[in-house]
Amino acid sequence: MSLDDLRARLGEVDRKLLELVAERQRIAGDIGREKRTAGIATRNYEQEVEVIGRARAAAEPLGLPGDVAEELMLLLIRSSLTVQEQNLVAAEGIGSGKRVLVIGGAGKMGRWMVRFLASQGYEVEIADPICAAGPIDGYLCHADWHHSKLDHDMIVVAAPLRVSNEILHELASAPPAGLIFDVGSLKSPLRSGLQALRDAGARVTSLHPMFGPDTELLTGRHVIFVDLGVEEANQQARELFASTMAIQVDMDLESHDRLIAYILGLSHALNIAFTTALVESGESAPALAQLSSTTFDAQLAVAARVAEENPHLYFEIQSLNDYGTESLSALLYAVERIRSVVRAGDEAGFAALMERGRAYLRGRRPADQRAP
Repeated sequence: MSLDDLRARLGEVDRKLLELVAERQRIAGDIGREKRTAGIATRNYEQEVEVIGRARAAAEPLGLPGDVAEELMLLLIRSSLTVQEQNLVAAEGIGSGKRVLVIGGAGKMGRWMVRFLASQGYEVEIADPICAAGPIDGYLCHADWHHSKLDHDMIVVAAPLRVSNEILHELASAPPAGLIFDVGSLKSPLRSGLQALRDAGARVTSLHPMFGPDTELLTGRHVIFVDLGVEEANQQARELFASTMAIQVDMDLESHDRLIAYILGLSHALNIAFTTALVESGESAPALAQLSSTTFDAQLAVAARVAEENPHLYFEIQSLNDYGTESLSALLYAVERIRSVVRAGDEAGFAALMERGRAYLRGRRPADQRAP
């Protein structure tokens, strides 16, 4: 057969594969409906292990590597779970007949909240300066949130951090009756606004979705609920994610920002420092690409994603956190420790640093994943 003939056959196989994947998705949707009827949880880890084991066993006589079969099944399982979770959220319809205003709804995380709330049946409105150019995706749009009556069942503040605090203060001057919460990645810059709303008697709480705006499946993802002492607001906010597989974490404001200094601040700074070191090394990117290694490629992939993010948001995460300098100091101290043992030729000291890191990371894994 000619090369063109072989490519045509390959294209036909690809089409059949996609047809089978589509059929699998339809069956997954049916399974999800049966689970809802029977009151069964969406995710079943034992069943996933069985599916993967079955795929690996079937792959062997076909001459297909077991790892390829497992990766394929994991992708399909994730896709099926996404369908089932989204169908469940829509079926619950907790927002039916209720109205929501998302201030900053044209931003990345604002748009995620708009889609998420709309899928639950809420009638969603957007308030964002971009609305001056016209509606966004068909939603009712306000260029200035002040022009709204603020008579919504829920108000979500998804603006930049400094602007969000100003909005919270303004809302506190005449608190709306509905639930109010922000989705800021830091709470230090919002502390005064959140406290003003709480003191004014508003139903206010604070959320931090620990995932990006492209996230579809919430299984294994964390949503942090920062308790401001208004239990009714906390409970209503939790209910928004009750039909998803998101992991809900309760936390006070100070603990949140102290930990975020490491979870976000340290990881961002490390990758920015990695990229900065490469840029200032004088070595060209193509030259380094020719000599890449597994570790370098993995680190470069993460650094490349960080480099594409919003630099102004990342600066806010570094500069506006009351605990931000702690993680940067820890990074500076760690690099200096490594440099000092290397310059001193202290192999035992170097090994000790790696051993401590290995023990720390081993303790972070769930008990069933730890080595005996």
